Amino acid sequence: MQYADSVVVGEAEGVWKTLLADFQNNNLKRKYYNPTPDLDIYVPKDFSKIIKKRLFSLVPIMTTRGCPYNCDFCCVTNLFGKKMRHIPVENVVRDIKESGSKNFMFLDDNIIGHPQYAKSLFKALKPLKIRWVGQASVSLLVRDGELMKLAAESGCQALFFGIESVSKDQLKAMHKAIKEIEHLESALKKIKKMGILIHASMVFGFDNDKKEIFDETVQFLIKNKVSTVSFNILTPYPGTKVYDDMKKEDRLTTTDWRYYDHNTVVFKPTNMTALELQTGKVNARKEFYSIWSVLKRLPGNMYNPIIYFATNFGHMKQVKVEVERLKRLKTELFGINHK
Repeated sequence: MQYADSVVVGEAEGVWKTLLADFQNNNLKRKYYNPTPDLDIYVPKDFSKIIKKRLFSLVPIMTTRGCPYNCDFCCVTNLFGKKMRHIPVENVVRDIKESGSKNFMFLDDNIIGHPQYAKSLFKALKPLKIRWVGQASVSLLVRDGELMKLAAESGCQALFFGIESVSKDQLKAMHKAIKEIEHLESALKKIKKMGILIHASMVFGFDNDKKEIFDETVQFLIKNKVSTVSFNILTPYPGTKVYDDMKKEDRLTTTDWRYYDHNTVVFKPTNMTALELQTGKVNARKEFYSIWSVLKRLPGNMYNPIIYFATNFGHMKQVKVEVERLKRLKTELFGINHK
């Protein structure tokens, strides 16, 4: 608020019309905030500027807000709350039809968080013959065979799963529904049988993590022929329990927010140095996206080989960028001067 005349906090629905009216009347308020806007009201959108003539151009759509889980390191519940709120299915269908596209990315933090709503949505999507990717909970999806089948039939090509860790101790600490690695492996196989590519999100830097976690994680992912992976560094975002705990323990090494990006170590780890954590993360990504690994995982992804190769190739290019960035970080953050 020290930099702007007005600040919109949270979601725009419910305040944007008021803000525009106040602006026209030269009566802007300092802050606009509506914690629970009415999502039943349809808001027309112009998708033309984001639909580009290139491979896999995805139109972003959101159907739900909020997440019932409250992970210590996640800021989603701070932004959207714990209660799941839904945009009417007919409004989602209208967005899709009016966009004119056939490829979509659902931005929901957990598109199947409310199974009954998700089933209604997937049934409405099936006649549209679209292709889509999204984020979901592994445990919820595999627990409900009908839900998984409807997702596949509605055009689901790939799903982002926040697996976070392959450490049993860490999975228990995060209160994950699938705590045992064996159960997780079984769940991943079920999802693959439905022809859905798996994009896993892994996080390094938990207090339970030791130096062995990098190799253990890569071996698990290759063994289970996971399609693609995001390797992240635990990031203590302000407002999360992780941030508050690390601040109390004087473990934060910087509050320069440009480094709070999922990719940079900004705290003192428990069982390794900050540089070891940063290097371990980069090397894990490098190994997972090696040519050897891509070919070894191919047999488990033959149901969609074009997307598999395209996405892996994109990640392989980014590995080179990250290796170069590591060299800069050694000087900028870790105090290592190269002669």
